[in-house]
Amino acid sequence: MFDLKTVNDVFVKGTSRGAKVVIQWQDTAGAWNPMSSDELYGRVRALAEVFQSWGIVKGDRIAILAENRWEWSVTDFATLALGAVDVPLYATLTAEQIGYMVKDAGAKVIVVSSKDQYAKIAQAGEMPALEHVVVMDAGKFDNADSFGDLVANFKDKQARDAGFDAIVASVQGDDLATLIYTSGTTGVPKGVMLTHGNLASNVNVSTTYFGFNDQDSVISFLPLSHVTARHVDYSLMCHGASIAYCPNFNQLAVVMKAIRPTIFMAVPRVYEKIRQGVEGKSAKSKLKLAILNWALGVGKSHRQEVMDGKTPGGLFPMIAHKLVFSKIREAFGGRVKSFISGGAPLGIDTAGWFADAGIRIFEGYGMTETSPVVAANDPHGTRIGTVGLPMENIETRFAADGELEVRGPSVFKGYWNMEKETAEAFTADGWYKTGDIGNADKDGFISITDRKKELLKTSGGKLIAPQPIENKLKANSLVGQACVVGDKHKFACVLISPNFQALEHWAQQNGVSTADHAALVKDPKVVQLYQGVMEQVNGSLAHYETMKRVAVVPDEWSIEAGEMTPSMKLKRRVITQKYEKEIDAFYADEATSKE
Repeated sequence: MFDLKTVNDVFVKGTSRGAKVVIQWQDTAGAWNPMSSDELYGRVRALAEVFQSWGIVKGDRIAILAENRWEWSVTDFATLALGAVDVPLYATLTAEQIGYMVKDAGAKVIVVSSKDQYAKIAQAGEMPALEHVVVMDAGKFDNADSFGDLVANFKDKQARDAGFDAIVASVQGDDLATLIYTSGTTGVPKGVMLTHGNLASNVNVSTTYFGFNDQDSVISFLPLSHVTARHVDYSLMCHGASIAYCPNFNQLAVVMKAIRPTIFMAVPRVYEKIRQGVEGKSAKSKLKLAILNWALGVGKSHRQEVMDGKTPGGLFPMIAHKLVFSKIREAFGGRVKSFISGGAPLGIDTAGWFADAGIRIFEGYGMTETSPVVAANDPHGTRIGTVGLPMENIETRFAADGELEVRGPSVFKGYWNMEKETAEAFTADGWYKTGDIGNADKDGFISITDRKKELLKTSGGKLIAPQPIENKLKANSLVGQACVVGDKHKFACVLISPNFQALEHWAQQNGVSTADHAALVKDPKVVQLYQGVMEQVNGSLAHYETMKRVAVVPDEWSIEAGEMTPSMKLKRRVITQKYEKEIDAFYADEATSKE
């Protein structure tokens, strides 16, 4: 447990380790470079002094539009050091979305990563408060400053400076630290105002029982624009761990082999893809598939031991580890001690599969508005299928309809320039309404069922939570993503975006052409295949939850294509609009259907 009052206290702890390596980054040639604690201080001080020379003062906003890289962290700390407010923007946003957020925030400076992001700024429309653009990548850009040039004198800034340190220390817990815009999947993006105290109070308690230390390392690949990724970086910097930045998710597998982290933090989709990769590889050989299934069967009988943090003993677990489980661990670099999941529900099927493979995943839960962690499993207490116990600084309760409500020092102060929406987010007695439906067991472990707004209410009045059903479907390696629909209808149906790698392998083995995805998903054999996947999951559901019809779509849903948020959650409104014809076909005969 820490005693941080501000995020600047994180900066002070992270830059008080002298020559100790605190950051690792990859250059354009692919070589990994270390950055010491002193070098981080020098770069942050150099950039902060530039910001000061531009007239940036306490409360001014500085936007960051970049992938995960060391310059992101330096910009963040330099901004907060002055009491200014940073506005992190997802690198996947369009020029129009960026323009709205920069204008709404009144940002005076924007720091972007590359020529592609720079081009978006040029197309973003009127941003009257914007005075300076900074580009991280090398090169010449019209009306923009080079990040490298701005911090070129960092070696001269590594010695402690009393004046700069006094400015850093003058920032208070109630001062605004960051303005984080929600993804805007349900309307106009809202700027979540988090103070230094909000963020610091969460960092203080979230990792108490993990035992992290200065020998640990982690790969930072979840977007730093998402508060969870920043929280992880802040926490591990306090523990003295080394942070390796991975700007491109597609390079994660290579980076894991190079860095061999001891801590792995990911959203559920990453774990699902690793599982599907293992199953897909094994499916190519009957022998390998038989060995995998045998090993998982052995592991299942020892699941509780794994969840209790023990290593199963005996001959069969040893053989299973040697033949299968050790290779799964190698996919993570081979050294990971702590596996953590957040950002979306993990799903008990995925959590159970990894536990059977000897990997205990600590699932947590939180929101941008709660800075972010509300509850988490950890070595002190974990229960599969739950999101753990509430943080020590958070109070929780459930409303009559099951909605989780919370209060505590990490709960945000409100939405930027949105008084009405801020008032609506809280109860009359000051509890924040999370919008998530859940419950707590007798020991206090919290389970989250689904988003309140995403519950499907059938025409018969039954409420269906789509996420648990979708997670069951995604446990099948043939399924990439699934979206259950059926609000205001007699029955539920499902849209499935296939895992095309697994589907194409199956198709080749079954004499189905894979030349065209549109034709592939309409092939009668493929339709029957996914009908079987749906029916298998239906066998574990209550009758009113069962899906009656399935449509396999020819698209792989992604962040880039717009169907997924940066934290890999479904954009349901986008999906239902995109596949309106398929959904209409589900219910064309609803009035006369006996289903």
